[in-house]
Amino acid sequence: MKKFRNKIIVALTGVMLLGTTSCEKFYDINQDPANIKDAPLQQLLTSATVNVGFMGGSDLLRYSSLISQQFSGQSPGAETQQQQYEKYLISGSDVNNIWSNIYATTLTDLDLIISKSNAANSPHYAGVAKLLKAYIYQVAVDTWGNIPYSEAHKYTANLAPKYDTAESIYTSLITLIDEAIVNLNAGTSTLSPGANSTIYSGSFTTTRANWIKFANTLKLRIFLHYSEQNAAFATSRMNQLIASNATFFAANADNFEMPFQITAGAQNPIFQFETGSRKLNLVANKTLVDMMNTKVDPRRATYFTTVNGAYVGAVGGAASNPTIYSMIHTYLKGTTGEAPVRLLTFAEYNFIRAEAALRFGVTGNAQTFFEEGIKASMAAAGVSAADVTTYLAANGTLTGTNDNKLKQIIEEKFVASYGVMIEPWTDWRRTGYPSITKPSNAVVDYIPRSLFYPQSEIDLNPSNVTQKAGMNVRVFWDTKQ
Repeated sequence: MKKFRNKIIVALTGVMLLGTTSCEKFYDINQDPANIKDAPLQQLLTSATVNVGFMGGSDLLRYSSLISQQFSGQSPGAETQQQQYEKYLISGSDVNNIWSNIYATTLTDLDLIISKSNAANSPHYAGVAKLLKAYIYQVAVDTWGNIPYSEAHKYTANLAPKYDTAESIYTSLITLIDEAIVNLNAGTSTLSPGANSTIYSGSFTTTRANWIKFANTLKLRIFLHYSEQNAAFATSRMNQLIASNATFFAANADNFEMPFQITAGAQNPIFQFETGSRKLNLVANKTLVDMMNTKVDPRRATYFTTVNGAYVGAVGGAASNPTIYSMIHTYLKGTTGEAPVRLLTFAEYNFIRAEAALRFGVTGNAQTFFEEGIKASMAAAGVSAADVTTYLAANGTLTGTNDNKLKQIIEEKFVASYGVMIEPWTDWRRTGYPSITKPSNAVVDYIPRSLFYPQSEIDLNPSNVTQKAGMNVRVFWDTKQ
C-alpha cells in the first residue's frame, strides 16, 4: 500500500509542479471542470491533499515571504520574477494560476468529496474535506479579502459567482469546521481516509485525533485574526472553545504539514524550484537574518547556509550577486527534498495562546505559551537541548509593557513561522510586528496588504468584481495601522 501511495504522490506532484509555472493554463472558477467528476473518493483525497501541500510551498508562500521579508530575490544576471515581486511588482495576471489551482482544482475536488461522501455514507471523508476547505478559504480570504464562497462550484448553474464579504466567510468557516468535527466523530463510515491522504496519512483510527486537533487549532487561528475586528467576540469564542476540553496541537508530531520524499518528482517544491532548471534564486532576507543574528539564534544552522562562516541576508533592491548571501537551507528544503511543507504548527498554536492570553485575557499563561512556542520551533529545527536552554535564558522571558511583550511574541513567532504560507504577513498586518520597511526600489509607496484579484476574474466575472485600486486595500480584520 505504501508503494502504491508513493507512486500516486510521484505522479501527482509532477502534475502540480507544472501547475505552478507561469506558462501553464488551467480551468477558471467560471468554467466547468467536468472531466474530474467521476473520480473515486480515494483518488480525489490524494489529489486534494497533494494540492494543499504544494500550495503551501509555491506561489503564495513566495509572495507572502518576500513581502514579509523572510525571503529576498536575487539573480546572477538579469532581474528575476522574485526580484520584481519583492519590489511589489505583482499584477493580476501573476495570481491567475494560484486562483485557478485553488478554485478549479483543490476546492472543486473537496466539494466533490463532500458530495460523494454524503451519497456513500462516508462522513469521515466529508469531515476531512470540510477541514481542508476551511483551511483553503481562510488562506484565500487573508490573501484577497472578499472572494466567491456561497455561489462557488455551481458549475454551469452559475458561471459568475458573487463575491461574499470576507467577514461573512470567516463566520461561515467556523460553522464548516464544527460540521467537520461532527463528521469525523461519526461512529460509522462506509469508507474512511487512510494512506491515500498525504497529510495525516495512516489508519483513520489513529489520524482522526490529528484531524480534530487541527480543526480546533485552526479555529483558534481564525478567532485570533478576527479579534482585530471584534475582540469581545473572539475572546468569548476562544474561552468557550478552551473550556470545552477541545483537543489542540500538543507536539510537533501534530503539525498540519505535507511530508515529502527524496524520490525525484516527490520532493519538496521549494527544493525542486531551487535546484531545477527554473531556479528561483531566493536568498535569506536581512530582516529575518539580522533578527536571528542579534540573538545568536541556533536555528540559523538549518534555516540558512553560511557565507564565509557568517549568516548574511539581502534587502530588496540590492545589486544582483546571490553568492554573497545566505541561501535557504535544510529546514525548508531538506537535504535532498525531504523537508515537509509546514502549514499550521504546534509552535504557532503556542504563540496564538500566548498572544490571546496577553492581549485579551484568554485562558492560559502568556509566558508559559511563549516559552513553549520557542521550544517547539527549536525542536523542529533540530536544536540541541543545551542550546535551547541557553537561548531561553537570554530571550525567553516576556518583559516590559504589554506592547513590548506583544512585540516579543510576534517576533519569535515570525522566526518560528519561517516557511509558513501567509501567516507572517498576516501577523505584520494585524500587529505591525516585526518592523519592516519598503525596499529601496519599491514600485508603490506602501507595503502590500492584500493581492490584486486575478486578471482572469476581471475578464470572466466583471458583473461581480472590479480590480482593486491597489494592493493597499485591506482585509476586513486589518484595522490597526
